[in-house]
Amino acid sequence: MFLICSDMEGVFTPEIWIAVSKKTGIEKLSLTTRDISDYDELMKMRIEILDKHGLKLKDIQDVIAGMDPLPGAREFLDWARKAAQIIVVSDTFVQFADPLMDKLGRPTLFCNSLVVDENDRITGYKLRMKDGKSHVAEAMKGLNFTTIGVGDSYNDVTMLAAAHRGILFCPPEKVIAEFPNFPVALDYSTLKSLIEKAMQEL
Repeated sequence: MFLICSDMEGVFTPEIWIAVSKKTGIEKLSLTTRDISDYDELMKMRIEILDKHGLKLKDIQDVIAGMDPLPGAREFLDWARKAAQIIVVSDTFVQFADPLMDKLGRPTLFCNSLVVDENDRITGYKLRMKDGKSHVAEAMKGLNFTTIGVGDSYNDVTMLAAAHRGILFCPPEKVIAEFPNFPVALDYSTLKSLIEKAMQEL
């Protein structure tokens, strides 16, 4: 049986922190794992910026409430659930992702959680597990699933490598250049074709 392990932001939804950056005018909040590969460094920077500007969890959730999935994402997920099984594996947080999951038809989501104090300030975060994305791909292989990994950025590469087949979806040029071993899809139609090809070959 085939199982697709896919990232969320950049694959099915816009980048949440970029949307927050645009809303607040804080340019540094637009940095993502496409720019900084060390996730802990990135999150510490984000939390410091939120604290400096007095931004709280609700401020971010208000931005997310106005976001929609990428055009074609819901249709792709509907196709994927018929063609195989799919788990969305993300470095985002349950406090962010929930309204977007509704709009995507509630796919299974594995992600992390934020630490929030009594004043609604984000003070830290809890990883479900370190390098959780690759662990999901490995665990599913251990359960005898043939796995296909889909992601767009540095923090997806270990998952793509752990899967039987990895595919980059709309990645930045520097990721394409650094990881030429992964095929690249720039739209959902091509992504479907690459997944179908993988399912025929594996």
